[in-house]
Amino acid sequence: MIMNIGFIGLGIMGKPMAINLMKDNYKLSVYDINTVAVEELESKGAFGASSPKEVAERSNIVITMLPNSHHVESVVFGENSVIEGAKEDTIIVDMSSITPAASKNIANKLAGSGIHFIDAPVSGGELRAIDGTLSIMAGGKEEIFDQVKPILSCMGQDIVLVGDNGCGVTAKLANQVMVNVNIATMAEALMLAAKAGIDIEKMYQAIRGGFAGSAVLDAKLPTILNRDFTGGGRVDINLKDLTNVVNTAHELGSPIPLTSQVLEMFHSLKVDGKEKIDHSGLVQYYEKLANFEVKRKKEHEPNIL
Repeated sequence: MIMNIGFIGLGIMGKPMAINLMKDNYKLSVYDINTVAVEELESKGAFGASSPKEVAERSNIVITMLPNSHHVESVVFGENSVIEGAKEDTIIVDMSSITPAASKNIANKLAGSGIHFIDAPVSGGELRAIDGTLSIMAGGKEEIFDQVKPILSCMGQDIVLVGDNGCGVTAKLANQVMVNVNIATMAEALMLAAKAGIDIEKMYQAIRGGFAGSAVLDAKLPTILNRDFTGGGRVDINLKDLTNVVNTAHELGSPIPLTSQVLEMFHSLKVDGKEKIDHSGLVQYYEKLANFEVKRKKEHEPNIL
């Protein structure tokens, strides 16, 4: 069967993901309210649709990559939506980070129309979206997952069916806990070391091979020292994700004290007008409290301790 793919949501993550599908010679119909992004994909050979409905009319598989649950529900069920144009046995793959409850609700509603649903959120940020090495955690029926896995492999390298509908987004919530709490603890440790006056880069070389070493430390420390807080994993997106984490944890009766504190830190950054910076900007939360900037140590600068 010829796979005609629809892609809805051409933002920071969605656009490079769609481009990677085109590099693997898939025919794409695309839609986004940002017409500039659509025009860019059209210049590469995609068909620019006028609505989610038209995307679905032209596609066997529709991928959505949108900001939150409300946007996904609107695109799938609203006016000129996917469900209005989708044929029976169409597969919708939602790669957004939404709530497990919303994901299950969407899957159940679509099943009544003979449409299949996979939740397949991603982890890895903009750079891994560009190079096609995202981690993808999926939820849905195994036979449907097997049909879309070759397509997912164009965008990611660690692709795992975690369980039924809702399990993929639940795994993503757990991922966001580990990533953001890790960044927060790293920022706290960097402030301690910086205020003591030690060389942060030498400290990194000393600890990276031990238990304190992590992919977060490797990826985020250089950007912090370069004072580069360009929004790859933006504060506002992670604030949304951790809000979903806390709400889901409360529904389950699962204690979530550390994540709740990091969520408040993100709220503080947002109030300071920093919602568009990268989540490594959590170090700026500590810098404001300590009235001190984490930066490279100048040559011959003495230790404080």
